[in-house]
Amino acid sequence: MLEQISYRGWNRAYRLSNGDVDLVVTADVGPRILRYGFRNGENLLHEIEGDAGKTGGSEFRLYGGHRLWVSPEVERTYYPDNTPVAVSQHGNAVRFTPQREESPPGTNLQKELEIELTASGSQARITHRITNHDARSTLLAPWSPTMLRGEGRAILPLSPRIAMDEDHYLPVGVFGLWSYTDFADPRWVFGMDYIQLRHSPNPQGRFKEQMGGIYNSAGWGAYFSRGDLFVKRAAVFSGARYPDFGCNFEVFTNPDFLELETLGPLVELQPGEVVEHVERWWLFGGVRSGEDDVWIDSAVLPLALRTAAGSE
Repeated sequence: MLEQISYRGWNRAYRLSNGDVDLVVTADVGPRILRYGFRNGENLLHEIEGDAGKTGGSEFRLYGGHRLWVSPEVERTYYPDNTPVAVSQHGNAVRFTPQREESPPGTNLQKELEIELTASGSQARITHRITNHDARSTLLAPWSPTMLRGEGRAILPLSPRIAMDEDHYLPVGVFGLWSYTDFADPRWVFGMDYIQLRHSPNPQGRFKEQMGGIYNSAGWGAYFSRGDLFVKRAAVFSGARYPDFGCNFEVFTNPDFLELETLGPLVELQPGEVVEHVERWWLFGGVRSGEDDVWIDSAVLPLALRTAAGSE
């Protein structure tokens, strides 16, 4: 299930495979999960060609794929992870541990990805860890953006819609706005039960970028592209304080890619403490295309609900 390979100019990359799907993770930099797809199929993730094979230097590079970030988005979020990563196996899981983020501009944090692929099917468990090696506590939330290939759409479920009555006076969620969030942009699709953000290589709105976030009580988000459906889940902690005015799922797009992101609760991480944030991934093929809530209810939701039981 695990082999070291050369990949896009990096000599140390690792492929995790089970015969149904495979993932490729960088160890010369990052780490990044740069590939997730069906065996011998297309990569669902977006890779940045201009960053391929690069190492070293003080400039932050996205590289592409899936990464672990720290919220809120400030200078330390962009710490340049351009150095080699330690790799170790722990049972069926593989850990990718980069060097400590020395200060400045880091704050002595150390990130880690632990990846476990099921023996068959498409399910992967991604455990994100952040350790505080500083002498001071720090307020943060784990943040895990996944960069996805273009020409698709992200789908976020809204809290159940119920008519106003004496039991439903209070709000049930939030929508986080950024300075460049434009509801007139045709990439947004607002339905009764779902929000969609579509990728376009030639956006027609005022801004090239669009971003938004919600408090997602269902704990899943999806991305549909050319018959493939990617579903990711993260635990939802009721009553927890989430970043960005209370968002635990966020979406972002520009002309090159779309991101589906989850966030853990904000924590005051004490010296020596570790915080974990777990995502589970699934990939489904042969899903019929569509546009509206009716399509999501019939083609997407049944697959998303299957992942709640951890099965395919």
